[in-house]
Amino acid sequence: MKRRARKAGWTALALTGACALAFQTAPAPAQGSEDGAWPPDTGKGPCAVGKTTDAGARMRDGTVLRADVYRPRTKEKVPVILMRTQYGKEAAEVQPSSYQSPEWFASHCYLVVVQDVRGQYASGGDFYEFANEGKDGYDSVEWAARLPGSNGRVGMYGSSYVGATQWLAAQERPPHLKTIVPDKTSDDYFDGWTYEGGAFRLNFVIPWAMRKIVPSAAANRRDWDTYHQVNRDYQDVQKWLGTAPYNRFEPFHPGDPKVAPYFFDWIKHRTYDDYWRRWAPKENYGKVDIPVLNYAGWYDAFLDGSVRNYQGMAERGGSASARANQRLVIGPWDHTGWGRPTSTPAPLLKQIGPVGNSPVNEMMLAWWDHHLKGKDNGVRKNGVDYFVMGANKWRTAPSWPLPQTRWTDYYLSSTGHATGNTQDGTLSTTPPARNTPADHYTYDPRNPVPSVGGHSCCTAAISTQGPYDQQQIEQRPDIAVYTGAPLAKDTEVTGPITVTLHARSSAPDTDWTAKLIDVHPDGTAVNLNSGIVRASYRESPGEPKPIVPGTVYEYKIKVWPTSNLFKKGHRIRLDISSSDYPQYDPNPNTGSWLGESTERRTAQQTVLHDAAHPSKVTLPVIPDGGRDQGSGTPPQK
Repeated sequence: MKRRARKAGWTALALTGACALAFQTAPAPAQGSEDGAWPPDTGKGPCAVGKTTDAGARMRDGTVLRADVYRPRTKEKVPVILMRTQYGKEAAEVQPSSYQSPEWFASHCYLVVVQDVRGQYASGGDFYEFANEGKDGYDSVEWAARLPGSNGRVGMYGSSYVGATQWLAAQERPPHLKTIVPDKTSDDYFDGWTYEGGAFRLNFVIPWAMRKIVPSAAANRRDWDTYHQVNRDYQDVQKWLGTAPYNRFEPFHPGDPKVAPYFFDWIKHRTYDDYWRRWAPKENYGKVDIPVLNYAGWYDAFLDGSVRNYQGMAERGGSASARANQRLVIGPWDHTGWGRPTSTPAPLLKQIGPVGNSPVNEMMLAWWDHHLKGKDNGVRKNGVDYFVMGANKWRTAPSWPLPQTRWTDYYLSSTGHATGNTQDGTLSTTPPARNTPADHYTYDPRNPVPSVGGHSCCTAAISTQGPYDQQQIEQRPDIAVYTGAPLAKDTEVTGPITVTLHARSSAPDTDWTAKLIDVHPDGTAVNLNSGIVRASYRESPGEPKPIVPGTVYEYKIKVWPTSNLFKKGHRIRLDISSSDYPQYDPNPNTGSWLGESTERRTAQQTVLHDAAHPSKVTLPVIPDGGRDQGSGTPPQK
């Protein structure tokens, strides 16, 4: 009776939460029309499929994790495909328009296992983000490899945290794990997940935890008071985003070690230390000796980490074979809205149309057929497939950054009046003159610059992600705007971007933000990507140092990668400011932060761009990147 009641509860949770903040992906183009239901029935394989629910796997400490097993009806022993999820095994990251169903994959004669991670939904134990996924992942892979009908070869798949469960398992080197397919996930759960450039990723971390992992873990341990309370609080999430200090965040019960201890540990560990280092994939590529197929999106919350996972494995993977079998696919996607039948991304992403469909399902199947079944099916084993926005074409490259990249410096300049988009700020390849005057603005953390699009998580309806017109926001007096001349020819920019900023502040700590923008002839200003650096983190993510007020420092701002064709007549623009809220926590300019304090002060900011202080953005220009190059069809293998 208890088992039956618990299962009913998990079914309700999966159905009510499947579409909200659940970190999912997108459909393959051949599997349904733009208006069709998801998942479509087309493209099924030859095997009939049976299902077993709540199969138990005992971990090394005795905890039992539960999985649904989809078994193809065949006399042949077949490979296993494993998903380990904190979002409910019955949801299986299918919606919105994301992965095909487990039955669909099993029909292609794979034994598919979808497991709830420790402390979530039907599985036992206590949930703590990241902490148990390595050992539990190892034990689950080896358990799945021994299931009846398995041939002992295991692959894994899944998006976001379900990508993290793959990397954390792979770092433990389970002998039967032969490949992983992580989608939109990071190389580091400190920088690029919880923090970025030293700033707290406020509009991702709090809504995600409130909507998904805190309530579902409460339901798992039958703490229904907390479950209902957090769900009620989430209805006013914007209010809670403005509540400080975060180390006393009321909805997560700071005095209760069972509700969300990991959240308060994230606030406590606001530098890159051993707490984060033990889990970071980037620290462990040498332990991973299997092929990896990575997926990323140009407006995804974990784009930078996804790209670095590909680079890191291609350069430092645990064997020559692993290094030679690394693949990366980057599309015009945010975290969950892939612009397809049932997803709702930013409108400018939706407008791209079918050419922007994710090929993940059919590509994964081809990848598994080769690496798990040994089929010689022509699948490409390495390199990068990337979507060029503006041209709306798919292109390929042997490595990242692209080998033909011409790193081109565009220098900031003005007559001292670049704020408020007065058209005074310029951007050009000509270095600044000797006495070019600086730009000045006041940054007030009580009135931060509102976020308009960007790389965040998890849906465009809830958080700020995707491309949007920046014209209105650029009228603010606390944004310095630098715009290039109309381009004489099409110019492709594909790759990582760096802003070198010479600046001073009246505060002992502050933030600097940068945003790369494509300005259309009609004035529409579409954000491509952005970055932030907290001044005290300018030298190291592990040892922050305050700045001396009034002193000029050189800052390196990592603007996350993009691929865009700036068409002839378009202009390149860079916006510089000191806040991007609620994307990031506003720096209070006090030397402390809102994780520990509520005090806020204004700061007087100065951006220098003279010959002695050549502030610039370095762009990865791709020669001969015309609008007709590439394919209008997503990659299939």
